[in-house]
Amino acid sequence: MNYRVLSILFFILLAGCEQNNPNRNILNQEILTKYKNSGFALVYDAVLKEEKKITKKIDNRSFLIFHKNLKKNSFVKITNPSNKKTVIAEVISNEAKFSDFYNSVITLRIAEELSLDLNEPYIDLVLISQNSTFIAKKAKTFKEEKNVAQKAPVDGIQIDNLSNSSLQKEDISKDKIFKYSIKIADFYYQDSAKNMSDRITNETNIKNPVIKTISNTKYRVLIGPFNDIKKLKDSFNKIKSLNFENIEILKDV
Repeated sequence: MNYRVLSILFFILLAGCEQNNPNRNILNQEILTKYKNSGFALVYDAVLKEEKKITKKIDNRSFLIFHKNLKKNSFVKITNPSNKKTVIAEVISNEAKFSDFYNSVITLRIAEELSLDLNEPYIDLVLISQNSTFIAKKAKTFKEEKNVAQKAPVDGIQIDNLSNSSLQKEDISKDKIFKYSIKIADFYYQDSAKNMSDRITNETNIKNPVIKTISNTKYRVLIGPFNDIKKLKDSFNKIKSLNFENIEILKDV
Protein backbone atom coordinates (compact mmCIF):
# COMPACT_ATOMS: atom_id res chain seq x y z
CA MET A 1 0.00 0.00 0.00
CA ASN A 2 2.77 2.41 0.91
CA TYR A 3 4.46 1.74 -2.42
CA ARG A 4 1.22 2.43 -4.27
CA VAL A 5 0.70 5.72 -2.41
CA LEU A 6 4.26 6.80 -3.19
CA SER A 7 3.74 5.97 -6.87
CA ILE A 8 0.59 8.10 -7.01
CA LEU A 9 2.37 11.01 -5.33
CA PHE A 10 5.25 10.68 -7.79
CA PHE A 11 2.94 10.93 -10.82
CA ILE A 12 1.12 13.93 -9.30
CA LEU A 13 4.46 15.72 -8.85
CA LEU A 14 5.51 14.76 -12.37
CA ALA A 15 2.29 16.15 -13.82
CA GLY A 16 2.85 19.36 -11.90
CA CYS A 17 6.33 19.69 -13.36
CA GLU A 18 4.98 19.14 -16.88
CA GLN A 19 2.49 21.94 -16.34
CA ASN A 20 5.27 24.26 -15.24
CA ASN A 21 7.59 23.41 -18.12
CA PRO A 22 5.71 25.43 -20.76
CA ASN A 23 6.13 28.53 -18.63
CA ARG A 24 9.84 27.87 -18.35
CA ASN A 25 10.06 27.38 -22.10
CA ILE A 26 8.25 30.65 -22.72
CA LEU A 27 10.60 32.41 -20.31
CA ASN A 28 13.68 30.92 -21.97
CA GLN A 29 12.35 31.82 -25.40
CA GLU A 30 11.77 35.40 -24.26
CA ILE A 31 15.32 35.63 -22.92
CA LEU A 32 16.68 34.31 -26.21
CA THR A 33 14.73 36.91 -28.18
CA LYS A 34 16.15 39.82 -26.19
CA TYR A 35 18.60 41.95 -28.14
CA LYS A 36 20.72 44.90 -27.14
CA ASN A 37 23.56 46.71 -28.79
CA SER A 38 25.64 49.78 -28.05
CA GLY A 39 27.23 51.56 -30.97
CA PHE A 40 26.95 54.30 -33.55
CA ALA A 41 23.72 54.94 -35.42
CA LEU A 42 23.64 56.22 -38.97
CA VAL A 43 21.46 59.35 -39.02
CA TYR A 44 19.50 59.38 -42.26
CA ASP A 45 20.11 62.01 -44.92
CA ALA A 46 18.86 61.94 -48.51
CA VAL A 47 22.45 62.39 -49.67
CA LEU A 48 23.29 58.96 -48.23
CA LYS A 49 20.69 57.43 -50.55
CA GLU A 50 22.01 59.38 -53.52
CA GLU A 51 25.56 58.23 -52.77
CA LYS A 52 24.30 54.64 -52.39
CA LYS A 53 25.49 54.41 -48.80
CA ILE A 54 21.99 53.24 -47.94
CA THR A 55 19.50 51.49 -50.19
CA LYS A 56 16.16 52.68 -48.80
CA LYS A 57 14.47 55.95 -47.95
CA ILE A 58 13.01 56.79 -44.56
CA ASP A 59 10.78 59.64 -43.43
CA ASN A 60 12.98 61.91 -41.33
CA ARG A 61 9.96 63.13 -39.35
CA SER A 62 9.13 59.66 -38.06
CA PHE A 63 10.10 57.47 -35.12
CA LEU A 64 11.16 54.67 -37.45
CA ILE A 65 14.48 52.89 -37.93
CA PHE A 66 16.22 50.44 -40.22
CA HIS A 67 17.89 47.43 -38.60
CA LYS A 68 19.57 44.45 -40.22
CA ASN A 69 18.70 41.74 -37.67
CA LEU A 70 15.45 42.68 -35.95
CA LYS A 71 12.07 41.81 -37.41
CA LYS A 72 10.00 44.41 -39.20
CA ASN A 73 7.39 46.07 -36.94
CA SER A 74 9.28 45.20 -33.76
CA PHE A 75 9.80 47.96 -31.21
CA VAL A 76 13.07 49.16 -29.72
CA LYS A 77 14.05 51.53 -26.96
CA ILE A 78 16.86 53.85 -28.02
CA THR A 79 18.83 55.69 -25.35
CA ASN A 80 21.40 58.43 -25.50
CA PRO A 81 23.77 57.23 -22.71
CA SER A 82 25.23 60.70 -22.21
CA ASN A 83 21.95 62.23 -21.04
CA LYS A 84 19.73 59.14 -20.50
CA LYS A 85 17.05 60.43 -22.88
CA THR A 86 15.07 57.64 -24.55
CA VAL A 87 12.58 57.15 -27.36
CA ILE A 88 10.57 54.20 -28.59
CA ALA A 89 10.96 53.47 -32.29
CA GLU A 90 9.63 50.89 -34.72
CA VAL A 91 11.71 48.82 -37.12
CA ILE A 92 10.27 49.70 -40.53
CA SER A 93 12.59 47.41 -42.49
CA ASN A 94 15.40 44.88 -42.00
CA GLU A 95 16.25 44.78 -45.70
CA ALA A 96 17.93 48.17 -46.04
CA LYS A 97 21.64 47.86 -46.81
CA PHE A 98 24.13 50.12 -45.05
CA SER A 99 27.56 49.81 -43.45
CA ASP A 100 27.84 47.11 -40.78
CA PHE A 101 29.68 49.64 -38.64
CA TYR A 102 26.32 51.19 -37.68
CA ASN A 103 23.88 49.31 -35.45
CA SER A 104 20.87 51.00 -37.08
CA VAL A 105 19.67 53.84 -39.28
CA ILE A 106 17.69 56.41 -37.32
CA THR A 107 15.83 59.52 -38.38
CA LEU A 108 16.63 63.14 -37.67
CA ARG A 109 13.51 63.26 -35.49
CA ILE A 110 14.90 60.53 -33.23
CA ALA A 111 18.31 62.20 -33.11
CA GLU A 112 16.67 65.47 -32.14
CA GLU A 113 14.53 63.87 -29.41
CA LEU A 114 17.63 62.25 -27.92
CA SER A 115 19.75 65.42 -28.20
CA LEU A 116 22.46 63.32 -29.81
CA ASP A 117 25.91 64.65 -30.50
CA LEU A 118 25.48 64.40 -34.23
CA ASN A 119 29.19 64.06 -34.90
CA GLU A 120 29.21 61.02 -32.59
CA PRO A 121 25.66 59.62 -32.66
CA TYR A 122 26.31 56.93 -30.06
CA ILE A 123 23.26 55.04 -28.77
CA ASP A 124 22.11 52.07 -26.73
CA LEU A 125 19.47 50.03 -28.57
CA VAL A 126 17.31 47.41 -26.83
CA LEU A 127 14.61 45.22 -28.35
CA ILE A 128 11.34 45.40 -26.41
CA SER A 129 9.57 42.06 -26.05
CA GLN A 130 6.28 41.96 -27.92
CA ASN A 131 4.80 40.12 -24.92
CA SER A 132 5.69 42.84 -22.43
CA THR A 133 2.97 44.94 -20.81
CA PHE A 134 4.99 47.98 -21.84
CA ILE A 135 4.45 47.22 -25.51
CA ALA A 136 0.77 46.46 -24.94
CA LYS A 137 0.31 49.95 -23.52
CA LYS A 138 2.69 51.68 -25.90
CA ALA A 139 1.07 50.23 -29.02
CA LYS A 140 -2.11 52.15 -28.24
CA THR A 141 -0.40 55.51 -28.45
CA PHE A 142 2.44 54.85 -30.85
CA LYS A 143 0.38 55.50 -33.98
CA GLU A 144 -0.82 58.81 -32.60
CA GLU A 145 2.76 59.83 -31.72
CA LYS A 146 3.91 58.77 -35.18
CA ASN A 147 1.22 60.85 -36.86
CA VAL A 148 2.21 63.91 -34.86
CA ALA A 149 5.87 63.39 -35.71
CA GLN A 150 5.10 63.01 -39.41
CA LYS A 151 3.30 66.35 -39.46
CA ALA A 152 5.97 68.18 -37.51
CA PRO A 153 8.79 70.02 -39.32
CA VAL A 154 12.35 68.88 -38.93
CA ASP A 155 14.14 72.19 -38.81
CA GLY A 156 15.57 72.24 -35.33
CA ILE A 157 18.48 69.97 -36.10
CA GLN A 158 21.66 70.31 -38.08
CA ILE A 159 24.07 67.49 -38.64
CA ASP A 160 27.44 66.52 -39.98
CA ASN A 161 27.29 62.80 -39.28
CA LEU A 162 29.98 60.15 -39.56
CA SER A 163 29.20 59.62 -43.23
CA ASN A 164 29.90 63.21 -44.29
CA SER A 165 26.29 64.32 -44.55
CA SER A 166 25.56 67.47 -46.52
CA LEU A 167 23.87 69.13 -43.55
CA GLN A 168 25.72 71.66 -41.47
CA LYS A 169 28.04 70.79 -38.63
CA GLU A 170 26.89 71.02 -35.04
CA ASP A 171 29.28 72.62 -32.56
CA ILE A 172 31.14 70.24 -30.25
CA SER A 173 33.20 70.91 -27.21
CA LYS A 174 36.90 70.97 -28.03
CA ASP A 175 37.63 69.30 -24.71
CA LYS A 176 35.61 66.22 -25.61
CA ILE A 177 37.71 63.06 -25.87
CA PHE A 178 36.97 60.37 -28.44
CA LYS A 179 37.53 57.02 -26.73
CA TYR A 180 35.78 53.82 -27.82
CA SER A 181 36.56 50.10 -27.74
CA ILE A 182 35.15 47.16 -29.71
CA LYS A 183 33.55 44.51 -27.52
CA ILE A 184 33.82 41.05 -29.08
CA ALA A 185 32.13 38.98 -26.38
CA ASP A 186 31.93 38.12 -22.67
CA PHE A 187 33.04 34.71 -21.45
CA TYR A 188 32.44 32.69 -18.29
CA TYR A 189 35.95 31.19 -18.31
CA GLN A 190 39.20 33.06 -18.70
CA ASP A 191 40.58 30.28 -20.92
CA SER A 192 37.70 30.80 -23.35
CA ALA A 193 38.48 34.50 -23.49
CA LYS A 194 42.15 33.67 -24.11
CA ASN A 195 41.20 31.34 -26.97
CA MET A 196 39.14 34.09 -28.56
CA SER A 197 41.99 36.56 -28.16
CA ASP A 198 44.36 34.09 -29.83
CA ARG A 199 41.94 33.58 -32.72
CA ILE A 200 41.76 37.32 -33.36
CA THR A 201 45.57 37.57 -33.34
CA ASN A 202 46.00 34.57 -35.63
CA GLU A 203 43.26 35.37 -38.16
CA THR A 204 43.61 39.15 -38.46
CA ASN A 205 46.43 41.67 -38.27
CA ILE A 206 45.05 42.99 -34.98
CA LYS A 207 47.79 42.12 -32.51
CA ASN A 208 46.69 43.44 -29.15
CA PRO A 209 43.25 42.23 -28.06
CA VAL A 210 42.54 42.99 -24.41
CA ILE A 211 40.98 40.62 -21.86
CA LYS A 212 39.25 42.62 -19.15
CA THR A 213 38.15 40.91 -15.92
CA ILE A 214 34.62 42.08 -15.13
CA SER A 215 34.07 39.55 -12.31
CA ASN A 216 35.18 36.08 -11.26
CA THR A 217 32.91 34.59 -13.90
CA LYS A 218 32.96 37.26 -16.60
CA TYR A 219 35.90 37.97 -18.89
CA ARG A 220 35.48 40.48 -21.71
CA VAL A 221 37.47 40.48 -24.95
CA LEU A 222 38.03 44.01 -26.26
CA ILE A 223 39.93 45.73 -29.03
CA GLY A 224 41.07 49.26 -28.42
CA PRO A 225 40.62 51.86 -27.12
CA PHE A 226 40.61 54.03 -30.24
CA ASN A 227 41.02 57.78 -30.27
CA ASP A 228 39.68 58.44 -33.76
CA ILE A 229 36.81 57.20 -35.89
CA LYS A 230 38.92 56.00 -38.81
CA LYS A 231 40.97 53.52 -36.75
CA LEU A 232 37.81 52.35 -35.03
CA LYS A 233 36.07 51.69 -38.34
CA ASP A 234 39.11 49.93 -39.83
CA SER A 235 39.42 47.52 -36.91
CA PHE A 236 35.66 46.95 -36.80
CA ASN A 237 35.64 45.95 -40.47
CA LYS A 238 38.54 43.54 -39.94
CA ILE A 239 36.71 41.88 -37.05
CA LYS A 240 33.46 41.57 -39.03
CA SER A 241 35.24 39.23 -41.44
CA LEU A 242 35.34 36.66 -38.62
CA ASN A 243 31.51 36.66 -38.48
CA PHE A 244 31.16 37.32 -34.77
CA GLU A 245 27.59 37.91 -33.60
CA ASN A 246 26.41 41.24 -32.21
CA ILE A 247 29.70 43.09 -31.93
CA GLU A 248 29.30 46.20 -29.81
CA ILE A 249 31.16 49.49 -29.53
CA LEU A 250 31.64 50.59 -25.93
CA LYS A 251 32.43 54.09 -24.81
CA ASP A 252 35.17 54.99 -22.28
CA VAL A 253 35.87 51.40 -21.19
